[in-house]
Amino acid sequence: MSTLSVRLPNSLHQQIRELAKREGISINQFISTAAAEKLSALMTEEYLEKRASRASRAKLEDALSKLPDVEPEEYDQL
Repeated sequence: MSTLSVRLPNSLHQQIRELAKREGISINQFISTAAAEKLSALMTEEYLEKRASRASRAKLEDALSKLPDVEPEEYDQL
């Protein structure tokens, strides 16, 4: 495990302290979780961008052409 020293504005530190206390976790755990959530969001964005770059309009249209042409259920209509 690594140690990291981070300078935070007092107001941010106070909010983190209060939220961590409310959640019953340490400030370290709160910040670790927040960093992991942000990292996950950014990595997901990159993953989706890579997947989108491999997309093919022709393959999409081919897949859609195999679906039956029926009206949606009443509860599913706009």
